[in-house]
Amino acid sequence: MPAYFAAMGYALIIGFSFLFVKMTVNIASPLDVLGHRFLISVIGLGIPILLGWVRIRISWKDVWRILPLALLSPILFFTLQAYGLLSASSSEAGIIQAMTPVFTLLLAAYFLKEKTSLLQKLSLLLSVAGVIFMFTMKGGASFSAASLTGIALLAGSALSFAGYGVLARPLTCKYNPLELTWVTMVIACIVFNALTLGRHVLQGDLTAYVVPLQQPSYILALLYLGILSSLVTTLLSSYALSRLKATQMSVFSNFATVTSMIAGTVFLQEQLYSYHIIGAILIIVGVLGTNWGGKRSLASAPPARISNNSIDSSKSRP
Repeated sequence: MPAYFAAMGYALIIGFSFLFVKMTVNIASPLDVLGHRFLISVIGLGIPILLGWVRIRISWKDVWRILPLALLSPILFFTLQAYGLLSASSSEAGIIQAMTPVFTLLLAAYFLKEKTSLLQKLSLLLSVAGVIFMFTMKGGASFSAASLTGIALLAGSALSFAGYGVLARPLTCKYNPLELTWVTMVIACIVFNALTLGRHVLQGDLTAYVVPLQQPSYILALLYLGILSSLVTTLLSSYALSRLKATQMSVFSNFATVTSMIAGTVFLQEQLYSYHIIGAILIIVGVLGTNWGGKRSLASAPPARISNNSIDSSKSRP
């Protein structure tokens, strides 16, 4: 049961994060936001580590093992998503992102040999259908030839996040959530800040990196994105993936769409239509069916072992 609370908390935080993302990208470039965001994440976790409140036992060998996970998410996931949105509509992005649980189902079945019942597969598709229904009704989304590049980048983003869920599953058997979070956050911080600082240096305007930090609203949004939406969600997802199947965890990403809808209605006074309610019901039923539609309690099942020359979760860490 704690794993389900962790997954639900992850979905709630991600759902509200869209409000703060809108605040930041109106002030700074997406690359600057990512650099600042993960810098705050590293500071947020680094302080208790330096003070000895939290102990992290990580060697360089461990870093190399976790590096592919960080490359998939946050690095590839956020980068492809940010640049995909430059030439694709938000409706197209929402529909493609909703396909992440389907990608996860396929990858988990192949690499982790995870098995799901017919009811779980249908429930997962029902959740995806709920997201697609809402975005289609909202904007009449259609995939145009002009946005093919953006669509391809967004599909890569969804695939990266699916790969993250699959790869994180066996890694949670070797490392605790804090260790995985610390390594992925540090790697993302280094990569994103190197990219954005390099860009400012080439443009001859390094001060532009710190200009957004002078605005209180930007700092407030960054604190949410850096501490809750990056740091805490990574901790929650790592913990949930140590108890749940990758497919079960991935479907909670669609529940974040419901949270985002509620946040928009409450805080931005966005209109709530009947298709929002119908879509939300489909998503919630799909999430419940995917997680409780198996023949036995999957939460108590032992973590799967990844095959095909990947990480063997039965081996202990040296």
